[in-house]
Amino acid sequence: MELIQQGFEVIIADDLSNSSLSVLEGIKKIIGRPVTFVEIDLKDKNRVAKLFKLHPDISGVIHFAASKAVGESILRPLEYYENNIVPLLNLLQEIKKKIVNFPFIFSSSCTVYGQADQLPIDELTPTKKAESPYGNTKQIGEEILYDESIANKCLRVVSLRYFNPIGAHPSNEIGELPFGKPQNLVPFITQTAAGIQKKLSVFGDDYPTTDGTCIRDYIHVVDLAKAHIIGLKRMTVKDQNKNFEVYNLGTGRGNTVLEVIKTFEKISSLSLNYEISTRRKGDIIKAYADTTKANKVLGWKAELSLEEALISAWRWEKKIRKL
Repeated sequence: MELIQQGFEVIIADDLSNSSLSVLEGIKKIIGRPVTFVEIDLKDKNRVAKLFKLHPDISGVIHFAASKAVGESILRPLEYYENNIVPLLNLLQEIKKKIVNFPFIFSSSCTVYGQADQLPIDELTPTKKAESPYGNTKQIGEEILYDESIANKCLRVVSLRYFNPIGAHPSNEIGELPFGKPQNLVPFITQTAAGIQKKLSVFGDDYPTTDGTCIRDYIHVVDLAKAHIIGLKRMTVKDQNKNFEVYNLGTGRGNTVLEVIKTFEKISSLSLNYEISTRRKGDIIKAYADTTKANKVLGWKAELSLEEALISAWRWEKKIRKL
């Protein structure tokens, strides 16, 4: 949405394995016109080649196509390695045929840091062995892009390491719509509040935190989207210091799982049905960002609060459930 509203011509390429065509209708309502959509499995090298042939004017890529649930990746590692790495390789094979400056934004993750020794986490924090196959695919993806940015001088990469995106568009026309049981906290909260899920599980209350539950840095998706615009413009005008740059995207504040639950109960005036469960394999204890680099170099800063993000997520949930 932010791209289109900033005047960029957008082609959405997706296999609809974890998304719905209804999103396109939501976008159309917001901008007043349809957006170009191509249904494609990016794991198919021939179809990716055809995509670039049919749209020779493609001049940049923002690569979101990946599975993203930590717990699920532990249960289905091969699927995650195939889905999160093969499309990246296929895209880069086509991009290397370009002989002009080509910006590429990679949707990365704070999971590349593993359990950091110091908090908050800045971009110089050493990456550790990933706690999950999902985190490992993001480490590998960054390594591939770094190597290719050296080999292909036309490729310009900004890797944005998301902390925990939540919330929905303020228009209430598009938002998070997971298939099946949600793998992330906030959609599970809103579905529990809506009666879709019977009970919310809190995975562990014996961590070394203020209330025993894990700490994360929750960032509104609108703030996140704005960072992509800034990063894309930075590469377009060749304002990068290096062909490969990384930035943390977060609020710089950490909240425990129980704090998020209590905040939702406050903004919704509801009482959630939740229970303390056993720890979940692959979960990091604490993670929140030092966003100084993004603040200074990109001129970007998260502006929206946890409360605002939860309000938008709840409004979206109520709309799609017709509550």
